[in-house]
Amino acid sequence: MEFFRFKRDIPFMTYARSTTVVSLITFILAVFFLATKGLNFGVEFTGGTVIEVHYQQAEEPAQVQGALEKAGILDSAVQNFGTSSDLIIRLPLKEGVSSAQLSETVLGALRAAQPDVELRRVEFIGPQVGKELVSDGSIALALVCAGIMIYLAFRFEWRFAVAAIIANMHDVVIILGFFSFFQWEFSLTVLAAVLSVLGYSVNESVVVFDRIRENFRKYKKQSVAEIINNAITATMSRTIITHGCTEMVVLSMLLFGGETLHYFALALTIGIVFGIYSSVLVSSPLVMWMGATRAHFIRADAAAQSANVKS
Repeated sequence: MEFFRFKRDIPFMTYARSTTVVSLITFILAVFFLATKGLNFGVEFTGGTVIEVHYQQAEEPAQVQGALEKAGILDSAVQNFGTSSDLIIRLPLKEGVSSAQLSETVLGALRAAQPDVELRRVEFIGPQVGKELVSDGSIALALVCAGIMIYLAFRFEWRFAVAAIIANMHDVVIILGFFSFFQWEFSLTVLAAVLSVLGYSVNESVVVFDRIRENFRKYKKQSVAEIINNAITATMSRTIITHGCTEMVVLSMLLFGGETLHYFALALTIGIVFGIYSSVLVSSPLVMWMGATRAHFIRADAAAQSANVKS
């Protein structure tokens, strides 16, 4: 089904050098911010205390945070949890103050402003657990990247695998760069969003690469740039429909999902936009510059046919 038809191929590869320079500058800036400012890790990574409280009626996180600030608790992060009357309060580690003492102080400050508040649970996350989460998250990211490269190398060719993983790393680093520059909180939900973007981005690359492979076998007289332009243009309708619908859902979470889903949806929003960009204007030019030709696929087809004959 195509709602958007393009009568002529869009010359994407004509602008490949310009878009690659833009991508390179953006990537370098993201790396610079990550190196100089770092990420604003949440309590899950740095360690701290998580307190869940319940009110008899809806309560705004800003009012709860204001009550804590009046009591001298300045580094709190307050979010709605499930309903508008349930809230999660995250507090960083404090030397010389136990989790029990901190929870009593918080509850006293909240009850001074609203006597009907109830304490539901208190969880303490030690710094060692936070370090393990950072290392486990890094390992998960590395394994996902390795799996993507192996899959693409088997399905297409090594040039496609290298181009796709560079494009995917481009997306991940830029998302992290945004979070570093604006010092948005990087939590486990954001890490989940980053991993989701990796899968989402590689799916778009696979669709484009599959059409490029078909074009290499189908069109014998066209240049590599013309084949790639045709492949991208042919998948544009699918890209607009699929990503447009996904982006509407993600924007709904971003605008109406509350504080709990805010940074998760924000990471997905950035990742989807740059995922489309990188699949079209980063990975495809890299495939062209690395010398992919029709001969690579002819050899692959001949080898497959020879194997079938022998068997």
